[in-house]
Amino acid sequence: METIYFNGTPCHTYGTVPVVGSQAPDFKLTGKDLGAVTLDQYKGKTVVLNVFPSLDTPVCAASVRRFNQELSKMKDVVVICVSMDLPFAMSRFCTTEGLDNVVVASAFKSPEFAQKYGLLLVDGPLEGLLGRCVLIIDKDGKVEYRDLVNEITMEPDYEAAKEVLKGKYL
Repeated sequence: METIYFNGTPCHTYGTVPVVGSQAPDFKLTGKDLGAVTLDQYKGKTVVLNVFPSLDTPVCAASVRRFNQELSKMKDVVVICVSMDLPFAMSRFCTTEGLDNVVVASAFKSPEFAQKYGLLLVDGPLEGLLGRCVLIIDKDGKVEYRDLVNEITMEPDYEAAKEVLKGKYL
């Protein structure tokens, strides 16, 4: 169990987020076309998982915009934005915002993702949604970076994530 906060109120997750150096669990999420989005599809690429509660919040939307803009120039890097939002809403958001450098993937019918990645909120005001976390998974499927954001209402540490990728993929 992980403890994070929502406006200072403690919230807990089911399980724990994979640690740096561990093998990233495979997953099957639902893409904007209702097809499967899996980690295995991106074998040989570095995957940035941008996980958050919902695109209907300013902080979550900002993280998708920022990763879309800042990581689009990195070769062999794919950003997968994961939430419990329906695939239709995620697709509409990206179309409206003109975001085409990220993959959106819904965990709405993938409880195993939320559990394997230790991000399912089991209490607090956002119970049933995902905690905010950025994971970088290298080309060999190992977790290279982990940022479980302590306060859900705050943005992730973009600079730290970029630093891990810097020099390798620019």
